[in-house]
Amino acid sequence: MCLGLLSVLLLSGIIGLYLYYDRVYNNLTEDRDQLQTSYNNLTEDRDQLQTSYNNLTEDRDQLQTSYNNLTEDRDQLQTSYNNLIAERDQLQTSYNNLIEERDQLQTSYNNLTEERDQLPTSYNNLTEERDQLQTSYNNLTEERDQLPTSYNNLTEERDQLQTSYNNLTEERDQLQTSYNNLTEERDQLPRRAERSGCPVGWRKFDCSCYFLSIVSKTWEESRQDCLNRGGDLVIIQSREEQDHIKTFKVMSWIGLTDEAREGLWTWVDNTQLTTAEYWHPDEPNGGREENCGMIQMNYDAWNDTSCSAALPWICEKYAYC
Repeated sequence: MCLGLLSVLLLSGIIGLYLYYDRVYNNLTEDRDQLQTSYNNLTEDRDQLQTSYNNLTEDRDQLQTSYNNLTEDRDQLQTSYNNLIAERDQLQTSYNNLIEERDQLQTSYNNLTEERDQLPTSYNNLTEERDQLQTSYNNLTEERDQLPTSYNNLTEERDQLQTSYNNLTEERDQLQTSYNNLTEERDQLPRRAERSGCPVGWRKFDCSCYFLSIVSKTWEESRQDCLNRGGDLVIIQSREEQDHIKTFKVMSWIGLTDEAREGLWTWVDNTQLTTAEYWHPDEPNGGREENCGMIQMNYDAWNDTSCSAALPWICEKYAYC
């Protein structure tokens, strides 16, 4: 019984293996057929690829030939281009030269046209001058005929001049005497000036000497004149000094400026102005155009004006008190 069962089991196993291997065989056969089909397709694709490769190789060779031809053509075109650039530059230079020559010819033409237009005027002027010369010639001829009469008149005038000369000689001698007297008085003036402590031509007030010019100059030129005289433009420090200055009764420069800094008025000794008492109403008002101080027309107030204006000036220097 056990052997029977074992035989049944073996038979069942053999049948199962047969069925399994049959299915595997069929699958392998099917896979083989598919692989054969794929192989055939690959072989066909390979042949097509080989044909394409051969065609591409032929195309590449043709393209290489075309590329070489194009390279040669490009080099020839580059040479032609360079030649054209050189010719263009030469033509540009020639063009510029022609433009310059044209402009010069145009200028010459304009000058000639202007001279031509002036010729009628010049001709008329010459004609007028000729007529004037003719008139002058006629007048000279008439004057020549009058010369004998003029000579007699001149002789008479000469005699009168001789008399006048003698009178003038007498007056000159009298003037020489007066001059000598004035020279003696002038020589005495320094001694008088020494007693006042100021040079000749200067006025003394308090501890300062003041000089008033009789000519007009700019502010800078006026200051330089004062420096050359040993002083500087006047610095007004008190009402008494202002009252003294106005007795000069002349519109004149004073030593005040804001040239270095607009609105900061400074005296020529670099001290700042500390009072607005003496400015004329609404002054100073000139901004950057008027940077120098002056005595106003009423002689009792200041205003600012352009430093390049020409005015008289007042110099000041210290004296013994």
